[in-house]
Amino acid sequence: MAAGQMTVWQLLALDPPGWGGALLTGAVTTVAISASAYAIGLGIGLFGAIGKLSGHRPAGVILKLYTATIRAVPELILIVGLYYAGTDGLNRLLAAFGLPPIEVNGFFAAVAVLGFVQGAYMTEVLRGAILAIPVGQIEAARAFGMSPILRFRRVTLPALLPNALPGLANLWMSVTKDSALVAVVGYQELALTTRLAGANTKQYFLFFLAAAVLYLAITLVSNLVFRQLERRVRRGQRVTV
Repeated sequence: MAAGQMTVWQLLALDPPGWGGALLTGAVTTVAISASAYAIGLGIGLFGAIGKLSGHRPAGVILKLYTATIRAVPELILIVGLYYAGTDGLNRLLAAFGLPPIEVNGFFAAVAVLGFVQGAYMTEVLRGAILAIPVGQIEAARAFGMSPILRFRRVTLPALLPNALPGLANLWMSVTKDSALVAVVGYQELALTTRLAGANTKQYFLFFLAAAVLYLAITLVSNLVFRQLERRVRRGQRVTV
């Protein structure tokens, strides 16, 4: 049956020749890429924020350059540049040691690049959250003789989460949308699957509308999760509107 003769439900069916299953797979891949990149970015951001506040001058200069550059350059340019430049640099390094070139897995490349980009924004969000902690709490922990690790786990982390969570929620929404940019390096997630479905059936409006609904569903579920997290970390606090 020609695509033009298929009904909407046939086009969106889970089994071929419908594209519904492919779209759902693309949505799951989008969430997997976003969650993995978010976790990497959170790790980079945590170390970056601590490094910026440590008072160590060389580390501070490097981190300032990193955050300024990443936030200044559009994500699309960063993703394309880091993907191809990173792959080429890795293969040149392997060639220097007499090793054969490798082809970087698209999923891991997408996660690494997006995580590196997210890390710059996470650094600033977490740095601001740490600076918002009353200094007396940190000084009291020092006075009790807490080690830096214990002080971070018992005092800094619980105190920074309520301040950081709104910004972290925004960054999660951002990375779910930025994941669509990895389509430019050929990795198939929701955005690229949608484009392929539209190109094969010429039903661009239908499939881009379906993709928008899937992105909206991801956002609504994410909002519920972050709302519950914020309620948990703010328990016992008075919330003013």
